[in-house]
Amino acid sequence: MFKLSEIKELIRLVDQSNLQELEIQNEGYKLYLKKPGVTESLLVTHTPAYQAAPAPAAVSAEAVRSEPAQEKESQAKQEEEGQLHRIVSPMVGTYYYAPTPDAPPFVKAGDRVTEKTVVCIVEAMKLMNEIEAEVKGEIVQVLVENGQLVEYGQPLFLVRV
Repeated sequence: MFKLSEIKELIRLVDQSNLQELEIQNEGYKLYLKKPGVTESLLVTHTPAYQAAPAPAAVSAEAVRSEPAQEKESQAKQEEEGQLHRIVSPMVGTYYYAPTPDAPPFVKAGDRVTEKTVVCIVEAMKLMNEIEAEVKGEIVQVLVENGQLVEYGQPLFLVRV
């Protein structure tokens, strides 16, 4: 099984190399990377051990939240001072805040997290990938909506460390 840190490192290495694509098979898992401009940028295939595929929610342009300028400036200042950490999506996929549609969210603003706390799921190619906080702190803001498509490197949460 590929670890998230290994996948991130492979993506970085492919980005910095002349390779256009990379395919690796290990213990029944297959990792396939292609450089931008190709339809699939990341493909990890594996038969999931459970059936938990919540239907994506429709997200309209109106669902995008806007914050007051003062709050944005405060967050930018905290980020510059190193007080806020961004939890980013390690892949392209669909963001889910809970393991099932009926379950409560993994985390919400104000919750305390540790490095191993699961904060969300990103579904890619019918594979549910649990995303861990990787830092100890307090969730300041959830930056995406449930069911929203997310890009590689897109910020999902702000955490005060």
